[in-house]
Amino acid sequence: MVLERLIAERGDSYSDLSRLLNRNPAYIQQFIKRGTPRKLDEEDRRILARYFGVAEEMLGGSVPRGTPPVRVRSLPSVVSVPRLSLGASAGPGSLDEDERAAGLMAFDANWLRHLDVRPQKISIIRVDGESMAPTLSDGDEIMVNHDDDAGRLRDGVYVLRLDGVLMVKRVAMGPRRGFFSVLSDNPHYPDWIDIDPALVVIVGRVVWTGRRLV
Repeated sequence: MVLERLIAERGDSYSDLSRLLNRNPAYIQQFIKRGTPRKLDEEDRRILARYFGVAEEMLGGSVPRGTPPVRVRSLPSVVSVPRLSLGASAGPGSLDEDERAAGLMAFDANWLRHLDVRPQKISIIRVDGESMAPTLSDGDEIMVNHDDDAGRLRDGVYVLRLDGVLMVKRVAMGPRRGFFSVLSDNPHYPDWIDIDPALVVIVGRVVWTGRRLV
């Protein structure tokens, strides 16, 4: 099936594309694997064709008799990345465990390769609070690389859980061997020095940030 091949080439998930269509998460999987529905709704087909940069007839759309072949302009490969509904606190911390996708953000696949991240291992999380200012501000969107976990820990900005609290902080290795420090860039907020790695869950390293200008 053409749609299944396009999804595999792009690295998208069935559930992400279902959400793109404002359908239930299993909609695309059921269409491809079970043939339910038997054909895509016209509006769904139009959205998917535009998303993948292909002609609608490739996805099962009808072509009026006498219509010349459509020349599809080559588009850059785009990857959809989930925006999680939780907030990584840069203040006192958040206990929100709800990690369901709250939407999608699209990124150029070549640009993601330049960042050296795998599309299926990244997510976008909103920053809550000001403890990482001026590096990160309240409301910033951060891209978290979940491949960069405790096994690859080094100096940098990470999303982590400490005492069950989700937060985004700067990690500095040491000063004691085998330990690390969890730091706030804003001097008005606390630091934690010489943390035992066993007490911290590393969610991922922050590799990009975007913010709204007001």
